[in-house]
Amino acid sequence: MPDETIPDDIREPDWEPTLEDAELEELDQFLRAHAGEDALLLDGVHGLLSAVNIGPERAAPDEWLPEVLHDAFDDEDEGRRILELLARLSESIGYELETDQYEPILGEVENDDGGTALSAQGWCEGFSRGVDLRARLWESRLGVDSRLTELLSPIMALAVQEGVFQTDAEIEPLTENEYDECLAQLPLAIEAVAHYWSESPPTTDELARRAAPVETASPPRKRGGHWVH
Repeated sequence: MPDETIPDDIREPDWEPTLEDAELEELDQFLRAHAGEDALLLDGVHGLLSAVNIGPERAAPDEWLPEVLHDAFDDEDEGRRILELLARLSESIGYELETDQYEPILGEVENDDGGTALSAQGWCEGFSRGVDLRARLWESRLGVDSRLTELLSPIMALAVQEGVFQTDAEIEPLTENEYDECLAQLPLAIEAVAHYWSESPPTTDELARRAAPVETASPPRKRGGHWVH
């Protein structure tokens, strides 16, 4: 297990606010090369960091890095580079939210006809793990404020469709058009949820209860789509 911290000396003041395609490819290839059971690929990491960035309370890198990195780095330079890319990916989400430019990194799956289609499965798996880092805060607010549930509805619909979120309610599977519509709504949903928590942060009582143990679902299943941005 690598050191799950991002040292301060890795951070550079002249970082570009977003990653170049070549840098996303570099991170994607590293994650694929080190993908074990239930490992997150780039789309999943982006979903995880999206939840971390928009949630009720920011999770520190040493909390979310164990969800991403599972093996020791081959050398120090590689470790510093990957930690830098992950830090920049997280910061790029914040920048995109501030500038109304947020876009999810999604996977691709092959169709029966040999073509490809966008898939939210990996992104939703990562998002669910990001929510789990502050599960009590999310759950307590969802239980009393239907506005948050409504804002999350496109994400929940996709996550239920992909088997990431479980529900006892009987819900008709999304049609292909409905699925695509939910994908198109993801940027606005993420921005709206970020605004919600900014305007309505956790109360003192909610923060006091956040340390209570939470029953977690079984780990998400593995998948292997290719990232698309």
